Amino acid sequence: MITRVRDTLYFQPHSGMVTMERLDKYLASRGCGSRREVQQLVKGGAVTVDGAVCRQPDCKLDPDSAVVAVNGQAVGDKYVYLMLNKPAGVVSATEDRREKTVIDLLPEPLRRRGLFPAGRLDKDTEGLLILTNDGDFAHRMLSPKKHVDKQYIAQLDGEITEEMIARFAEGIVFADGVKCLPAKLTIAENGDKTVGRVTICEGKYHQVKKMFAFCGLHVVHLQRISIGNLYLDGKLPIGSYKSLTNLEIQQIFIGKIH
Repeated sequence: MITRVRDTLYFQPHSGMVTMERLDKYLASRGCGSRREVQQLVKGGAVTVDGAVCRQPDCKLDPDSAVVAVNGQAVGDKYVYLMLNKPAGVVSATEDRREKTVIDLLPEPLRRRGLFPAGRLDKDTEGLLILTNDGDFAHRMLSPKKHVDKQYIAQLDGEITEEMIARFAEGIVFADGVKCLPAKLTIAENGDKTVGRVTICEGKYHQVKKMFAFCGLHVVHLQRISIGNLYLDGKLPIGSYKSLTNLEIQQIFIGKIH
């Protein structure tokens, strides 16, 4: 039974043999974070139970019937969609015998959900990476036919020229004959010609780095900042993750940057 006191939800055990569970324990056991992390989510108003915000980590609920959501995404859904701010030094893989993977950054309950990176970032590249267990979603996001834009910020060891911008727009052909689709290259908004913003709609191996190398520049640092119209959350620390809302998932496939 649920009672309301001044718009606060209190969950009380009802008759029968139903085993009630604390909200923070329920969330932690379903991969939403550590007990401390989910308590912060609850207190911050990010969690709803049966459609109403609940700010009490110790409130009791029926785990078999309650509808719990974090940031608008129902907990216990078959599919999981996470935004990860990938740090340098980890590989975009589900497992690796020698290297730390992006899956290793997740708490144990989430590791058991069959998550994998939708696409990849190089080991030394940082930024936006989507982790999911929805294969159809990943295929749709990565399919060249969908032309989902990916946007990067590149720190270079030299200056960008108008000729380079034109080459990116034409579609660079590598020495091995592989041709890149036309890409957009612009100089940083502050006018620093050693920093470029690159938009591509495919994901060939080391593509951004190889495109700049073709033009005679070396990429010193690379960060992906957006996929489609979904941008990396500026408040998400490097190495951290968050669940995507349905609206954020839709933004991946809405509109084009160029």
